[in-house]
Amino acid sequence: MADDLEQTIRDNAQGPAEAAGDVGRVRQHSLVDQITVDRYLESKKAAKKKGLRVLLQKLIPPGTD
Repeated sequence: MADDLEQTIRDNAQGPAEAAGDVGRVRQHSLVDQITVDRYLESKKAAKKKGLRVLLQKLIPPGTD
């Protein structure tokens, strides 16, 4: 999915931001908006990953009870 989104952003950056013809007018989201959405989706994906977590434990050496 990330490759598809990256390719879509690349295609949209190369194409026109707005086009008009006999049938009507077409407008795309700005490139800044597309990049913002991409960063948001990547941050959500990173937050779901199980990675390094902080684990706090109390260590009691043996014989000190």
